[in-house]
Amino acid sequence: MPKLIVTNRAGEETEVEAGDGLTVMEAIRDNGFDELLALCGGCCSCATCHVFVDPAFADKLPAMSEDEDDLLDSSDYRNESSRLSCQIPLTAALDGLKVTIAPEE
Repeated sequence: MPKLIVTNRAGEETEVEAGDGLTVMEAIRDNGFDELLALCGGCCSCATCHVFVDPAFADKLPAMSEDEDDLLDSSDYRNESSRLSCQIPLTAALDGLKVTIAPEE
């Protein structure tokens, strides 16, 4: 099971274990992080699961789709490490992935 290190909006870091086949969004939601709304449930139709990904993992992530890119453009907090957590499937290659939940819009 891959480990995921999540920093919440208060700056508190928590390590969680994620089941195989889950996305980062599902792992965060399933581990009680209420501040990640994920309103669309992972359909890539909102940006309420916006996270900042540790740049050390950038080359291990799947390519960003045009839809994800367009949705992130609507965020005031987008930066070079922004991703939608619903678009990142957890794999063994991402064990130890660090993400920070983006500020609320």
